[in-house]
Amino acid sequence: MAVYTKINKEDISIINKKFDIEKIISFQGIKKGIENTNYLLKSKNNKFILTIFEKRVSNKEIPFFMKLMDQLNKSHINCPKPLKNNNGNYLISIKNKTACIVSFLQGKDKDKLNLKNCFEVGKIIAQMHSITKNIKISRKNSMGIKNLDPLLKSIKFKSKKFNNLEKFLRNNLKYIKKNWPKKLPNGIIHGDLFIDNIFFKNNKLSGIIDFYFAANDYFMYEIAICINALCFDKKKSKFKIDKLKIKNLIRGYESIKKISLKEKKSLNILCRGAAMRYLLTRLYDYSNTPKTALIKIKDPNEYYQKLIIHNSLVSYKDYLI
Repeated sequence: MAVYTKINKEDISIINKKFDIEKIISFQGIKKGIENTNYLLKSKNNKFILTIFEKRVSNKEIPFFMKLMDQLNKSHINCPKPLKNNNGNYLISIKNKTACIVSFLQGKDKDKLNLKNCFEVGKIIAQMHSITKNIKISRKNSMGIKNLDPLLKSIKFKSKKFNNLEKFLRNNLKYIKKNWPKKLPNGIIHGDLFIDNIFFKNNKLSGIIDFYFAANDYFMYEIAICINALCFDKKKSKFKIDKLKIKNLIRGYESIKKISLKEKKSLNILCRGAAMRYLLTRLYDYSNTPKTALIKIKDPNEYYQKLIIHNSLVSYKDYLI
C-alpha cells in the first residue's frame, strides 16, 4: 500500500453519496506497500479502506479480485470484504482512476513471526487453497515466471557498476526458466503474502489482506513466496534462512492439505523463482519510482542475498534440516 493519488473532501463527499454506509468523517493516507494508493476512511463507528488502483493492476482484472475476496468471505476466510455501491457495483471512479472500498480487517501486522504464527499462516494458506481450487474464476499470473524477462529488460541500470548484477540476473533467470516445474497442483493463490499482509489480534492470526496479486498458479509457489517473505531472519544487514519457521509453516499447511512428492521436489526452484521475482520488482521500483511519491522503497539487496542462499540449497530436506 502507498499514496500516489491525493484525495480531498470533495472525493469523500462523492463516496458518501455513492455508498450506503455510515458517513465518512475523516481520511488518512496509508504509506505501507508499493502498488496502489490506499486510505483509511473513518466514520463515527466504523473503518474502511479505500484503494485507488495504480500502475501494475489492469482495470479489466479488478473484478476478479473483488469476486475472489467476496467468495473467500463467504467461505469464512478472514479477509477484507469489498462493498457494493448504490448501483450494485464494486468499483467507482476517483480522480479518473478505478477505486474500491473494502471492510476494515481487525488486528495488525507483526514485525516478526514466531513458530506458532508460521504454523497458523501455513494453515490459513491451505484452507484458502482448498477453497480456491474449486472457484470458477481465473486470472493469469502477471508476475509469473514468463513475465520476468520483460521486467528485467525494463530495469534502468544507471551505471557500469551494475554490469555484473545484470549478468547475474540474466544467468539466474535463464536457469530458473529452464528448470521450472510442469503440471503441479494449482488454483488461485494470494501471490504476495508478506508479513505486512498478515494480521494478528491477541497473538492469533485474524486475517490476510491485499489480494491484488492473486492469480492462478502452483499452490507450492505460494509456499515458496512465504518462505522468502516470512522464514528469513535479519541480523544487522545479513539474512539467514530459518528452517524451524519453514518446518512450522509446512506443518501448518499439511495439517489441512497434503503436499505431494512432486511438489516437494520442486521447492528449491520455486523458491529461486520467488526470490528472483521480488529482486526484480524491487530493482524496478528502486530505479523507476518518482521521488514525489509518498512511499517507502524496499531494499533490493534483501532478495539478492536470499537468491544466493537458495542457490546454495538443492533438495526439499535442505529447507528443513
